[in-house]
Amino acid sequence: MAGTQAAGRKRLLVLGAGAGQLGLLEAARERGLFVVAVDRNPAAPGFRFADRRAIISVEDEPQIDRLAAAERVDGVIAPGIDWPVAIAARIAERHVLPHPIDPATAVLATSKLRQRERFAETGVPHPRHVVCASLEEAAVAAADFGYPCVVKAPDRQGQKGLVLVRDESLLADGFSLALRESRSNVVLVEELIAGQEVTVNAFSVDGRFTPLTITDRWVAEPPAFGVALSHMWPSSLAPGQVGAAVDAARAAAAAVGVQMGPSYTQVVVGKRGAYVVELAARLGGGHDAELCEAVLGVDLNGLAIATALGEPVEDEQLRPVERHAAGCVWFLVSQPGEVVAVHGVEEATAAEGVEWVRLYIEPGAVVGPLRRGSDRVGAALVVAPSRKEVEARADSVDALVVFETTDVEAVV
Repeated sequence: MAGTQAAGRKRLLVLGAGAGQLGLLEAARERGLFVVAVDRNPAAPGFRFADRRAIISVEDEPQIDRLAAAERVDGVIAPGIDWPVAIAARIAERHVLPHPIDPATAVLATSKLRQRERFAETGVPHPRHVVCASLEEAAVAAADFGYPCVVKAPDRQGQKGLVLVRDESLLADGFSLALRESRSNVVLVEELIAGQEVTVNAFSVDGRFTPLTITDRWVAEPPAFGVALSHMWPSSLAPGQVGAAVDAARAAAAAVGVQMGPSYTQVVVGKRGAYVVELAARLGGGHDAELCEAVLGVDLNGLAIATALGEPVEDEQLRPVERHAAGCVWFLVSQPGEVVAVHGVEEATAAEGVEWVRLYIEPGAVVGPLRRGSDRVGAALVVAPSRKEVEARADSVDALVVFETTDVEAVV
């Protein structure tokens, strides 16, 4: 049943109102859509762009299904977050709504285990892995791959249940952490591929894969393993290596079955070639779409909204027009503690090349040590005439924006 329109406005259900959904929610509001946003956090920063707020977990499928029926939405989308991608696809199918991917594709895109099985079947290069249900099995796999290796929950994102195990003495703790986070009571033990991490942000129309921004992922040191501190464009890789990353991402999208809509593929490029770490059939959660629009003029948020509403995407909308030679998303972090005040945001926003500065928290929030992407406290979008200059401008934002904190006992 297709949703009705209120006062001529199409109604879009957005799963998530956190930092990863800010760009799309803002784009939906600017387009004049009636936005229904779902998030369990009443203070989610994206709620300010919503016409209707639903304090529901983005993983609570029955409640979201009832909400979709009650609101008579015209489309549903899950940007910047993995698990709800499958929920959105199933809800769209049940309510006969347009959607870029079907439920079967969504399941492949949200399960690291099933995705790797498909990669193996279709020859997509990816790290070797073993599914382990016990510490004994994990020890055998880790010994085979060698240390350091990666232990992860196969059905989580945002560094939940993700551990870099440097040596045998740390395996038991890493396995236990990953197993606690796993929904399926198994973990993946995976070889660590050395090389430069990049993200291939792309959009597909009728099976035609169009790569857009290929960005270097600057990541934090363990224990914040895998947490991006910056997405930097253009990549520092040689043209041939960038091409190899794109080819790997294209093969991954085809293997999973992404025929329409955005995809976000993490690839490691090293001496052995390009290896796909994982693919998500959604917009990236690190303001990747906003960076793409800033540097290439391609409105990824708008395109994702269009496919969620069943609207056509024309070739012209995917044609890059370079606006800036370099750009980055630069994430902000804070010392642990209770945030008393944030200084320098206006000065940083007014600095040359700074498109915006977004804070994810307000004074009074308690910040823990940097372990996951959700521990980042803000971000800035910076553009410049060169990679060197964009790095310098991003560093200046870091120096200007200061989070004043006080000690809080037992901050976790």
